[in-house]
Amino acid sequence: MNDVRLTGEYVHRLTPPSISDVVMNPFQYRDGELFCEEIPVSRIARDFGTPCWIYSKAMLLHQLGQIQQAFAAVNPVICFSVKANSNLGILKVMRDAGSSFDVVSGGELYRVKKAGADTAKVVFAGVGKTDAEIQLALENQILMFDVESEPELDAIAAVAEKMGVIAPVALRLNPDIDAKTHAKTTTGKKGNKFGMDIERVFELADKVLKTPRLKLVGIHMHLGSPILTTEPYELAGQKAIEVTRDLRARGHEIGWVNLGGGFGISYRGSEGLPASEYAKVIVPAVQEMGVQLALEPGRFITGNAGILVSEVVYTKREGGKLFVIQDAAMNDLMRPAMYDAFHKIWPVKAAAEPANYEGKIEGCEACDVVGPVCESGDYFAKGRYLPPVQRGDLISIFSAGAYGTSMSSNYNSRPRAVELLVDQGHVQVVRRRETYDDLIAAEMDVE
Repeated sequence: MNDVRLTGEYVHRLTPPSISDVVMNPFQYRDGELFCEEIPVSRIARDFGTPCWIYSKAMLLHQLGQIQQAFAAVNPVICFSVKANSNLGILKVMRDAGSSFDVVSGGELYRVKKAGADTAKVVFAGVGKTDAEIQLALENQILMFDVESEPELDAIAAVAEKMGVIAPVALRLNPDIDAKTHAKTTTGKKGNKFGMDIERVFELADKVLKTPRLKLVGIHMHLGSPILTTEPYELAGQKAIEVTRDLRARGHEIGWVNLGGGFGISYRGSEGLPASEYAKVIVPAVQEMGVQLALEPGRFITGNAGILVSEVVYTKREGGKLFVIQDAAMNDLMRPAMYDAFHKIWPVKAAAEPANYEGKIEGCEACDVVGPVCESGDYFAKGRYLPPVQRGDLISIFSAGAYGTSMSSNYNSRPRAVELLVDQGHVQVVRRRETYDDLIAAEMDVE
């Protein structure tokens, strides 16, 4: 990892913001130019090239701190969801700030170990855990498995028997709550692949009680993401209270309730709620149950802490449309192509930032913002109003810190972009830009 100390040239500005403003919104326009914390984004792009991912450490810490403070009354174990952003640099920031981790694969557990985390506070979810992954988790003495099926219970018991250990398990229950999320990101309704029907909880719990190598330590409910209201968590809390009470009456020691993550963020404006609003409905339920709470936030922490910066390669008018073609693509940020997700998009250098990024904007023209990948689905926005841009201009795609790099690929044999962590006057390379040699490294020396 490279650590670049920036000179005074970088931190010069005409209208300095307050420290609190930088923490709350590290990506601000000042005098017609986008900054990340104290640094002009154009300078970062000049030094490190495009496309590039830029993360704000101040924002990461602020968002994690929100959750820590909001839920302090119940002393939760906060397990950052590694699938949201698995970069080792980000994981180390989370570790140092007191977070543990939620993993869904052996690879994510490996990353967490490399980041120096205490695996005794790691939770392991996912519907398809292999025997090798189960063994790896048991070897590292994780806090608990979030068990997603009855056959998984059998598999964990079998591996634990071979190892001569007892496996801690939490039953992932499907509470059949509609959290009003995207169809591809809802996880708590019947018919989803995640978890087990809540009506089967006693049958499943009794099975664990009869299996010597399994120990039932709690229950798990994850409703989906992003969730922009508190009602789904209130409903889940009430169901958790009922289940916990009834399980204890049947002789089960339920010490943990894991309510997952899913807290929404503001992609468009200010639709995201502060962590304190979710805490208002979750904390009372936890206190009534008398359990230890686990949470699995991901997007809430990293989503608005990162941007993707690209350079305009060409513009063209065809078929009655204006296309802005830039060097970032769907292989970098999959969310618009996969979910039709909305991300604010605006030039890095612009006279003014709009109050509303949707609909017509004075002095702007509707265009499709697209990438160079050979797919019609390679777009970041359609019919989006932007001011005039030309070849060489820089564009920022906002709220890209979650499910960006962790979902990126090498499609079209495109090297993945550099990832940069900004901490006041420093820029640290937390993942170097891939090279063409990296693309074929795993294929060399193979007969």
